[in-house]
Amino acid sequence: MIRIPFLDSHTGGEPTRLITSLPFDLGTGSVADKLSMLKKNHDDLRRTVLLEPRGSDVLVGAYLVPPADPTCQFGVIYFNNVGYLGMCGHGTIGLIASLAYLGKVQPGVIRVETPVGVVEATLHRGSSSEAYRAPTHYPNKVSVQNIPAYRHLTHVPVTVDGKTIHGDVAWGGNWFFLCHDHGLEVNIQNLESLTDFAWRIREQFTANGITGANGAEIDHVELFASTPEADSKSFVLCPGKAYDRSPCGTGTSAKLACLYGDGKLQAGQIWKQQSVVGSIFEGSIQIQDNRIIPTITGEAWVMSEGMILVDERDPFGSGI
Repeated sequence: MIRIPFLDSHTGGEPTRLITSLPFDLGTGSVADKLSMLKKNHDDLRRTVLLEPRGSDVLVGAYLVPPADPTCQFGVIYFNNVGYLGMCGHGTIGLIASLAYLGKVQPGVIRVETPVGVVEATLHRGSSSEAYRAPTHYPNKVSVQNIPAYRHLTHVPVTVDGKTIHGDVAWGGNWFFLCHDHGLEVNIQNLESLTDFAWRIREQFTANGITGANGAEIDHVELFASTPEADSKSFVLCPGKAYDRSPCGTGTSAKLACLYGDGKLQAGQIWKQQSVVGSIFEGSIQIQDNRIIPTITGEAWVMSEGMILVDERDPFGSGI
């Protein structure tokens, strides 16, 4: 019987399953090198941890690994139902809150090495949630200073069912197609239509050869709308066809880069991004060496801890 301890949290409704120790050695290379080794030799663990019958399509996983960068306290590799993520904003907020719950970090700045670069997370003291104003509460509000974000393409036309919409292609740790003129209601009652339309957008821009820099695959689609409760509301479709319950940290980073490029956001200005389920991230940018550095702030809640059990006789031990 294989036993894999886990800790689950959610950030704005989007879950993160943290695996704090791996049952194999990934060497001493960078976190990007460790990811390459995982893909090549150990992808069965990703499937075991996240896929049915133990998991679901909405789960995002996080492996805690030793960093190669000596300035970092932790390394992390994020993964989902179909593969691996370069960075994950909601996952980093969930990771830091989970480490706080475990007593592994204290309020302050924590540097984390990811496959696409180093991010700085600030664990804030206290919590804005009354539910945790008790002696045993853990800090759960986190600000993540992301890797540099930028817009790659502007106002790219894509035609779906005879309707031409437009989107920007931007990087925020993952590649996004960000669209405003889709004409759909962005709310939780319209999830089926949003999912279907976003997926068909992805199929079309993939078929038309629209990519990120250096031919990189654009694997996230973000549909925006107005809301009285924040500066913007969005529906984000992730690579495995599950929608993001949070406002999406890397997607918000990509959005901030586009806003800055359009002259609609100044350095230090707060932008409130709401998810399709109503949760909100606060975002802002700094300009360093002509690069856009986004910071995303949100809260995460630890919600379960336990042990994954894999019986060697189980025909679905590596997931469905």
